[in-house]
Amino acid sequence: MAMTTGSSGGAMGDINVTPMIDILLVLLIIFMVIVPVTPKGLDALVPQPPKSPQQQQQNDRTIVVQVNYRPGAAPTYKINETDVAKTDLLPRLTEIYANRAERVMFVRGDDDLNFAYIAEVIDIAHSANVDHIGLMTPKIMAGQ
Repeated sequence: MAMTTGSSGGAMGDINVTPMIDILLVLLIIFMVIVPVTPKGLDALVPQPPKSPQQQQQNDRTIVVQVNYRPGAAPTYKINETDVAKTDLLPRLTEIYANRAERVMFVRGDDDLNFAYIAEVIDIAHSANVDHIGLMTPKIMAGQ
């Protein structure tokens, strides 16, 4: 703290702000380093079409559960085009994913279907220890 003598004869104290500015700059640098720079978004899994016949064979590992709408009745379920009863979904998915390292599944539902049926399939898949679940949507045609 600097001391000056004024014309009134008494001692007057002024605060030296240089150390405070140094502390402020150090804190500013610390907060800039702590705050993450990259934005966090939603991770989405999208199935890709195979580019070669060899990839077509590897694509057989992709599991797609379809929920088909039937007016006035309970929906039907399919695992890769194989009909499955709703009560058999959990045992069948558990069996499929028992020896897999990659636990990815896609769910496709009809347009007129209530989303609650899709949510039930997602819950069943979580019970079967599926790590990543993607939702498949219909292709949007150009000009519609």
